[in-house]
Amino acid sequence: MANQIIYGRRPVEEAGRGRRAVRRIWRAPETAPEELERLCGSPDHQGLVAEVDPYPYADPNALLRREGALLLALDQVQDPRNLGAVCRSAEFAGAGGVIVPERRAADVTAAACKASAGAVEHLEIARVRNLADWLGEAKQAGFWIWGADADGEQPPWGADLGGSTVLVLGGEGKGIRPRVASLCDGVLALPRAGRVDSLNVSAAAAALLFEAVRQR
Repeated sequence: MANQIIYGRRPVEEAGRGRRAVRRIWRAPETAPEELERLCGSPDHQGLVAEVDPYPYADPNALLRREGALLLALDQVQDPRNLGAVCRSAEFAGAGGVIVPERRAADVTAAACKASAGAVEHLEIARVRNLADWLGEAKQAGFWIWGADADGEQPPWGADLGGSTVLVLGGEGKGIRPRVASLCDGVLALPRAGRVDSLNVSAAAAALLFEAVRQR
């Protein structure tokens, strides 16, 4: 795999503290802002661009060997900024890892790194060929699977999120696919008091994560 270009102060700083080597750094004012934008493809570089090793995805089966772990599974979240924001909350909350499908889902791109403020450098993120199959393996390994949907059956504080738990959140506008939903032990919903129908996936993930942390 080819090395990756990332940008922004926090992503570059955290990459230097994480699991992959930083091969080269370009900084302003030594490098012109226009050249930095050309290198990374974004005007949001904050004067700092770096070339780093490819992202080291985790082993999805290894995540299931962590007794009592809190994991997130994202069902076809396609916006890398949403992936990054979810990962930022997951890392801050101490989650054991995030699982994403290999197809029709965002990868850990430079945009995801930026949105995560570098959290992806410290969080275990795994890709799976078939998310439903992996959830089946998670159940066999003793995990409880909780989906999240606006039409869910109960609030998160009405469920036991204190043990080995996988929280499943769906992609933008589509939610959790039926086969994935069929693997869930229950479906959680955050209470709505306003007029907006639903939350952004990253906001919903943060709320569910910290309810799980509270219970623990």
